[in-house]
Amino acid sequence: MLNNDLRVSGKAGEHDRRDGHAPGNRFLGRVVACSGSRATIAAVAEEGGTDLTELWSVGRLISISVGRNRVVALVYQMNTGSHAWGEGEDNNFKIETELLGEVRVDEDGREEFSTGISRYPYLGAIAHRIRAADLMRIYDAGEGTTAVIGKLTQDESIDAAIHIPSMLSKHFAVVGSTGVGKSTAVSLLLHKAIAADPKLRVLILDPHNEFAAAFPKHAVTIDTDTLDLPFWLMRLEEFAEVVFRGRPPVPEELDMLRDILPEAKRAFRGSDNSLVRRTTEKSSITADTPVPYRMADLLALIDERIGRLEGRTEKPSLRSLKMRLIAAINDPRYHFMFSNNTISDTITETIAQIFRIPGENRPICTFQLAGIPSEVVNSVASVLCRMAFEVALWSDGAIHMLVVCEEAHRYIPSDPTLGFVPTRQAIARIAKEGRKYGVSLGIITQRPGELDQTILSQCSTLFAMRLANDRDQEIIRSAIPNSSISTTSFISSIGNGEAIAFGEAISVPMRMRFSRVDEKLLPKAASANSKHSEEDPDTVDLRKIVTRMRAVTVGPDISNFQQSYAASAAALDGVDAADEEIDAKPYTPPAPSSAPLESYRRELLPQTPRLDPAAPPATDPRLDALRREMRREEPVFPRPAPPADQPAVTRREPGPSLRESILKKPAFTTRIDAPKL
Repeated sequence: MLNNDLRVSGKAGEHDRRDGHAPGNRFLGRVVACSGSRATIAAVAEEGGTDLTELWSVGRLISISVGRNRVVALVYQMNTGSHAWGEGEDNNFKIETELLGEVRVDEDGREEFSTGISRYPYLGAIAHRIRAADLMRIYDAGEGTTAVIGKLTQDESIDAAIHIPSMLSKHFAVVGSTGVGKSTAVSLLLHKAIAADPKLRVLILDPHNEFAAAFPKHAVTIDTDTLDLPFWLMRLEEFAEVVFRGRPPVPEELDMLRDILPEAKRAFRGSDNSLVRRTTEKSSITADTPVPYRMADLLALIDERIGRLEGRTEKPSLRSLKMRLIAAINDPRYHFMFSNNTISDTITETIAQIFRIPGENRPICTFQLAGIPSEVVNSVASVLCRMAFEVALWSDGAIHMLVVCEEAHRYIPSDPTLGFVPTRQAIARIAKEGRKYGVSLGIITQRPGELDQTILSQCSTLFAMRLANDRDQEIIRSAIPNSSISTTSFISSIGNGEAIAFGEAISVPMRMRFSRVDEKLLPKAASANSKHSEEDPDTVDLRKIVTRMRAVTVGPDISNFQQSYAASAAALDGVDAADEEIDAKPYTPPAPSSAPLESYRRELLPQTPRLDPAAPPATDPRLDALRREMRREEPVFPRPAPPADQPAVTRREPGPSLRESILKKPAFTTRIDAPKL
């Protein structure tokens, strides 16, 4: 057991909270001002004593007697009128409180707490310390469906309990700065949730790979090594996020992809089993239909369009789209999408593995996102959230899904221009419509100010841990009901493991401390969970680190894809040879041959006929005459030797240029008859 779940039920009048104090000390002061939601109490510290003032504290509950009923109020501010303290003399001070509800006493003596107030305190009404029995009634969430998650800060002998169905049906959020214990609190809440609801299936989007250690017996872990998430499960916008690496898609290429994807899906339908064909024939196939298709067919269709003469203006965009697809296929980080196992129709196996259907006593799936490329994380989160909603929707209530988003401000930021639109839409759909179909949402964030306020407002149960940022505190104040705004006035100073819980699962906002979790069940990051290495920076193998960074050892095997792509391309006609793009197979230099090289022989070179003047005359005198005419052969006369006193000059004699000789030569036509044989 994670904590002591033994509930203590208090009876009316069982404790008067006088432990060790004089009976007169139970009287604290009298009401001197009252409004619809607040009351001011005046008290006197006689002769400078602090016995009475020690019983006051910001964040504590007190009760005000109004007839037979007792109004419950929360202290949020204290001060003295003179802002000074006199030693040995009476000191008057005032306490500002916020009215939360009342404990009603029926005619038969039964006492019950209600958030409504039937009679407000009158001036002069006595304020005193609250009874332990009243605290139990206030924070009692009901029997059977409650879970104890900690202790009250005001009185650690009283359990802090929440109503699990209310927390799950209307979503919940855990906010707090780094290091205050959010992950530990979430693991405790999930342990209580799966114990209370056997039909619950939990999907944790874990960006830090830390929740696997918190559920060793109740969860399965999915990482990049064990993940097979087919690319054809993605919708067009999600697939474009992968192809364009997180950048805005090119409109022309996106339109071409929208036109080609249905053709590739119809091409795969012919080779699939009859069940898939009958299912897909009932509805028209679009780019968003989760029907399998081959990347080889998609690339072959692009090649076919490149070869069409009427599409010359589209060819640059088609070539660019083809290069993007090939780059994504060859990227080893996308192995979980383009592996050989994702070519067949594996949607049933994928859903069964991720959403634990059947659970096999492991209803939690921790989906580790740390090893997935950053430009693909948004698409993966969008697919998972969308499928979680659809699985719960079409199961007709047989499956209750809970999607927990760690670091939720990454997926649903407050700025609408940031983030990924399909992911925001998928999470917003769960937040707005999920409770109708049995889909719950758990939000975990350290920056509620950067979170979409529309989605945060859908979380009816909130656990606010320590927040230091003023903007984040203001967001939490706006989310708390008006009658409990003062509760967050001390949210920046609460300790680690403490939280202010309010919402549907808690009747009255309470300051509580989460129960301690066993060391073996604490969330730990992947690096902290592994055994300590004996190596240090001086002995570590840097080459192994670089190899893991490049992911060259886990690259996808695309040999089957290359063969299918070549077969699909060969089956298509009308490809223009002049416009063929490079093959999908990357260039590899030829392997050196071990055979001995043949010695050089001149006769192996291509021989061209040479017209040598010294060659013997041709057999046909007419051909010989024509040859001389074309070469303008003239008789060669020997030049006289220069005088001995003059140096030899190798200078060309002036004469007509080639252009002049061509212009002066009259045009003629020579007919050559074939020699008679």
